[in-house]
Amino acid sequence: MKEARFIKLRKKRWEELEAIVQNRSKKEPDELAEMYIELSDDLAYSQTFYPKSKTTSFLNELALFFHRRIYRNKREDKGRFQRFWLEEIPETMFRARFAMLAALLIFMVAILLGIISMRFNPDFARIILGDAYVDLTLSNIKNQDPMAIYAGERQDLMFLEITLNNIRVSFLAFLFGLLSPLGTAGFLLKNGIMLGCFQYFFYQEGVLGLSAQAIWVHGTIEITSIVVAGGAGIYMSSGFLFPGTFSRIARFRDTAKDGLKIILGLVPFFIIAGFLESFVTRFYKISAISLPCIILSLGFVFWYFVYLPYMKHRYESRTSQAGTV
Repeated sequence: MKEARFIKLRKKRWEELEAIVQNRSKKEPDELAEMYIELSDDLAYSQTFYPKSKTTSFLNELALFFHRRIYRNKREDKGRFQRFWLEEIPETMFRARFAMLAALLIFMVAILLGIISMRFNPDFARIILGDAYVDLTLSNIKNQDPMAIYAGERQDLMFLEITLNNIRVSFLAFLFGLLSPLGTAGFLLKNGIMLGCFQYFFYQEGVLGLSAQAIWVHGTIEITSIVVAGGAGIYMSSGFLFPGTFSRIARFRDTAKDGLKIILGLVPFFIIAGFLESFVTRFYKISAISLPCIILSLGFVFWYFVYLPYMKHRYESRTSQAGTV
């Protein structure tokens, strides 16, 4: 059968499936399962006879979206809370993986720019961090307590202020994506330059090791979460710029929904980071406390934001392939 005739015969059914994926149509579970089987058959046929065509790409993308919709309904008995944290967030992170990688690269370049700027202009720290902060920190360094600023406030008030500020920052990073990927990229550049400048300032003063023991107790989770929030913003705007086989509005709606889901999923991470910064960072000189916190935090963010999404995708792919046999 020629591809044009195949499309003509099946187009109406595919449009029906697309409407379901985009929440423009509702079907009973049994009917959804039957439609998914038909779609799998169409995909298998297209892969056999038109392997490199746009039709095959479209059906493959449609099948993946439809598969997630079907199997999400089947997992309702697991409990909403467990599904959200252990399934929905990792699955969404994998879909947004290229946006996350872009956010990480932008942030790393920004850190490098901050370091280079400090190297060639020692006063750059005063421009970025402010005279008051630099003068206070220099005074603390002379007193052999470079990170004393973390012990200068009431812990409960500090926790509340830091946590709320970090949540606000993450939403800003995401919302800048409404402008374009450049909006979020600019936000990441600003924060990355600040971090690079901050760390190089302590390097110039000969206390990089001590400062790192303090900063990364909470910063491992906090900075990772800010980068992820930036990735969510880039992913949201990518749906409008690169809709693929879906309509621009429908694709943007999907990526915006996914991005918001990631941002909401970051709230507990900012609470943990705020707790560590307020109650644990002040003990940065005690390596037996600070180093395990940094190592455990690093392992956790890698497991949750990298390893778990990859494993979930692998499982979903195997399940989807089994369904087409």
